[in-house]
Amino acid sequence: MTKTEHRAEKLTNALRRAGVRITRQRAALLSVLAAADDHPEAVELHRRAEAAVPGISLSTVYRTLTELENQGVILRHQFEGTPARFEHSETRHHDHIIDVETGEVVEFANERIEALQAEIAEALGYEIVHHRLELYVRKKVAR
Repeated sequence: MTKTEHRAEKLTNALRRAGVRITRQRAALLSVLAAADDHPEAVELHRRAEAAVPGISLSTVYRTLTELENQGVILRHQFEGTPARFEHSETRHHDHIIDVETGEVVEFANERIEALQAEIAEALGYEIVHHRLELYVRKKVAR
């Protein structure tokens, strides 16, 4: 089973557990979402699913994404100044760089940053339960 097939099965099972019927339109959305390795917005997911199966409504996309988030199989990211974006919850911990001019989202992981965050929390008498790091950037202009 491919990674995309595994994801599609996981998403489908999550909706079934929630009592949501898997229609042809929802199946198309789940297939598109399973194949996504970027951080698509709901409107972009709708566009991709609509190309595969015309007739899917944007409200179906939003309701389905909300239920998948409630089931814990996708993550919603609300980056500053942009619509919510979605990604699979199975990914390893990572942080995000958001290009403020293009909207591009780049994932990164850095052990030094992770260690420094843990060190700071420890020094203040805390342990990290969850964290999110977002860097808002723009490309440097060559001088």
